[in-house]
Amino acid sequence: MAIEDLQPYQRIVQDVKGQVRLGRLKGNDKLPSTRELADHYGVAPGTVQRALAELRTEGVVYSHQGRGSFIRESAVDAVADPTARAIKRLEERVEELSERLERLEAGKGKRS
Repeated sequence: MAIEDLQPYQRIVQDVKGQVRLGRLKGNDKLPSTRELADHYGVAPGTVQRALAELRTEGVVYSHQGRGSFIRESAVDAVADPTARAIKRLEERVEELSERLERLEAGKGKRS
């Protein structure tokens, strides 16, 4: 589906997720106010609220009454494409195996 075919709130959702994916928004970053987002996207505040509700449901943002909306620490994993997630899991596994190998080699040196 082309971006033009999306509802305005869906375009905001996709844009925020894209900014997280690209690293422009990181965990605990504060989003602009509803009014600022509405002005930026040229939509009504209600449209922004609907987008934020969708982002909360998807686990990308969390909100505090009176303080604003923030990117979740886990948002990068939530919006990453499957290939990026697989690469991240492989990197973690290689790191884990390297640490185990170092411990084994260190233990071998003590026995010699």
